[in-house]
Amino acid sequence: MEPLLALIADWWWIAPAAAGAGTVGWIGVRGTRRRALPAGASTTDRATRAWANRPMSKSAARRLELDATLLDLQTARHAVTRGRAEVKIADAEVMRAQAERAASRASSDVVGAARARLAAAQRELRAASAEIRARRAAVRAAKAMLPAIRAGSAPLPVARLFAEHDAILQRWMAYETDPALAIDFPTMSDSRSPLTAEFLRAQERAQWLRPSSTAARLEPADFLAYRDAVRALHHAFERAERAARHGRGDRPEAEPAEAWGWMTSEWAEQAQRALTWSMENMGRAASKSWTERQAKRARKNDPNA
Repeated sequence: MEPLLALIADWWWIAPAAAGAGTVGWIGVRGTRRRALPAGASTTDRATRAWANRPMSKSAARRLELDATLLDLQTARHAVTRGRAEVKIADAEVMRAQAERAASRASSDVVGAARARLAAAQRELRAASAEIRARRAAVRAAKAMLPAIRAGSAPLPVARLFAEHDAILQRWMAYETDPALAIDFPTMSDSRSPLTAEFLRAQERAQWLRPSSTAARLEPADFLAYRDAVRALHHAFERAERAARHGRGDRPEAEPAEAWGWMTSEWAEQAQRALTWSMENMGRAASKSWTERQAKRARKNDPNA
């Protein structure tokens, strides 16, 4: 036993040193893993990012637009529910204001304001109901497109949005790269122009919401946000291009409804001016007639006349 005891006495420090080295190594690996993550992130966040970076399944990619339109319809239904509640609240406010008016505790202005709020709530409810009809039509259209997408004769929803986004950018780049267009329509490449600046802001938002690829995992809400951003970008470009091509600077061309409203207001102003002019002439004529009558009476009553 003495040789064994002598060996233990000489090499007793190996086991604690190995254990300490293993502990330090584990701490170092753990620290390296933590340093690899962003500040405030955890392994759960990394797992979430890894899941988000996984490619979307073919079935989910085909149904993405349908799922998004169904989510859009659900949001519209919630808006109708809120609108109905707002109408009931506004109606109750009208009844309360009328009761207080009958008890002489409120003025007629309070009743008028309550009725105005009720009318506004009813308008919002009608708009929300119309929005539901539009969302239902979008759901039917998405369902109708699904067989063609599955057969491969129609592009995937994200790919179609990519194509729409790229087409708008190509139209805008023509004004940036074609010298003739740049000379004829300088506002299209001038970021100081309000409509062009609006288009650039819309492009920045659409680019920020654009997925990394058509195969990237995308939730229906993200698809809706990107779709709405592309639509807003299209409308902003159309307004800027219409204003530039009509030579009106940054004033967009009036829509038919806006043009009709403008004509109606012009007619009303002309009628008001004509009425004012007629009243002024009638007043001057009456004043002149009264002055002449007074002069005749004065001459008749004057004995020296």
